[in-house]
Amino acid sequence: MSVAFRVHNSDSELRRLSQAELRRAKELFQNGEQLSQFANECQFETELDAFQAIGASLGMSVIDLAKAEVEPAALKDFPLRLVHRHFLFPISRTESEIQIVTGNPFDVQAADAVADATGFFVKTVLALPHEVATVIKANLGVGAETLDGLIAKANEDSDGIEILDDLDFDESEAAAMAQQASVVKLVNDILSEAVNVRASDIHMELQATGLKIRYRIDGVLQTQPVPQELNRFQAAIISRLKIMAHLNIAEKRVPQDGRIKLRASGREIDIRVSIIPMLHGEGVVMRILDKEAMSFSLSGIGMGDKISDDFHKLIRLPHGIVLVTGPTGSGKTTTLYSALAEIKSERNKIITTEDPIEYQLEGINQIQVNHKVGMTFAASLRSILRHDPDVVLVGEIRDFETAENAVQASLTGHMVFSTLHTNDAAGAFMRLVDMGVEPFLVSSTLEGVLAQRLVRTLCKECKEEYMPTINEIPADFSIYEYTDGEPIYRPKGCRNCRGTGYSGRLGIYELLEAND
Repeated sequence: MSVAFRVHNSDSELRRLSQAELRRAKELFQNGEQLSQFANECQFETELDAFQAIGASLGMSVIDLAKAEVEPAALKDFPLRLVHRHFLFPISRTESEIQIVTGNPFDVQAADAVADATGFFVKTVLALPHEVATVIKANLGVGAETLDGLIAKANEDSDGIEILDDLDFDESEAAAMAQQASVVKLVNDILSEAVNVRASDIHMELQATGLKIRYRIDGVLQTQPVPQELNRFQAAIISRLKIMAHLNIAEKRVPQDGRIKLRASGREIDIRVSIIPMLHGEGVVMRILDKEAMSFSLSGIGMGDKISDDFHKLIRLPHGIVLVTGPTGSGKTTTLYSALAEIKSERNKIITTEDPIEYQLEGINQIQVNHKVGMTFAASLRSILRHDPDVVLVGEIRDFETAENAVQASLTGHMVFSTLHTNDAAGAFMRLVDMGVEPFLVSSTLEGVLAQRLVRTLCKECKEEYMPTINEIPADFSIYEYTDGEPIYRPKGCRNCRGTGYSGRLGIYELLEAND
């Protein structure tokens, strides 16, 4: 049974290319250039229009792979080396015929290679290159193409990944394994895929069954499919990451923390690396800090008008303490950075003490906490006050000493911003009192507390309208009172959102202002 796929356009609607245009298209594909370049040169409106014209000129159909269902049987016993060697994927199969999709219409050897390897009659269709790449990763997992060493690029900037620091290698066997082309390519695949899907963290866990990779996307961990054969590379992967983060690759008994600076897809990325010894080996968690994807602005973090107006007044007070509370990963640092960006000017001096410094801010003096030499939040805060600042940001109030110094800084005419781990805004007052700060000092210095959470937003590509049943609505929630009769939407799931139904996050806030 052959699977029917949605074809973008009928041949009668498509423009045929001249021989010169076809030669130019073939040249660009062979050189690995972008399809957009050909579309611009030949004055097509979109890449799809250009690709359809190429397909029509070669007598090949272009399918919409994003809406296609791939038959699991088509992949059974299919030689995976052909997938990456010829950039193709099997999508359906009968007893005598196999249908493949390719992103390279000029690879005339692809069908012959599949026919020789499988013994089936081969039918070839086209799909946009990025759609083919997506379906390969969705079905085979990240890094599958490195297993046979098919793409042997030893330079650090393969796959658009460029390491910005000089790497130091020793003469050990672990270092030699980490420099193998396939391992370098594999690690670059893992990092570049995480950046492309907007992951905030990469979790690599060694378990009894092998290596497990998960990406945290929009606050939720999603398992990344990986081939079983990847397990024999796991020691080399860890060593490679240690070398990139300037850690000791021979030390496997104690936790290590490091940092990787790289450029991916033309953007500078900072990656914080934490490695901890566990039962089956070393576990790795990497926090991805995409500098260029972040814009620190209070107008862009989703506050309601009333809270936004009140918060703007709070951060412009001449002295006092303003706290932002919430669990780890709720966007507290982003809110504080946005507040600093709002009030910074040539007329005031802003100093921060952070652990670690997540983003470097222009025009603001930032201090890195270093516990090994006694440079704690409390110690750095005492020194900061001798630098005559107007505004001070303390990364987190964790203990009585830091809280006491923040209170003293406020009393001596400084504006202090900080974060605190409480579940709501009102809990910040009790937390400070529990730390040992006198209640009268809390009431006279704490001007306001902003509690926040991040909630996922529905994917715009696949969200669907529906009417909730009475059992789905909380008893105190009137659907028409809050929506004015506007439609209600729910998640569905598509390829763009990796089947989750959600894409992106939005902040929700609670602001408590202190008064008499």
